[in-house]
Amino acid sequence: MKKLVLALALICPVMMAHATTAQQSKMTSCNKDAAGKKGDERKAFMKECLSAKPAVAEEKKMTPQQEKMKACNADAKGIKGDERKKFMSTCLKK
Repeated sequence: MKKLVLALALICPVMMAHATTAQQSKMTSCNKDAAGKKGDERKAFMKECLSAKPAVAEEKKMTPQQEKMKACNADAKGIKGDERKKFMSTCLKK
């Protein structure tokens, strides 16, 4: 058990060091794109680049369950109470 805990204590920091956040990836990309720019021009470019919204490909995709829930919610418009619960249950099981 002690060996397992020791192994995890050694591995976890290494794994965390390799994980990059979306912001870190964005910073790396913006830095590459800003190559050759200096001073105020670089500052302005970096500000614009880092504040830009992510591209559609980078946006978080909905899971199939989330898509199903969204579709069922749209279909259940106007239904209330127990009838809605029954409808949603049936719709989500499809």
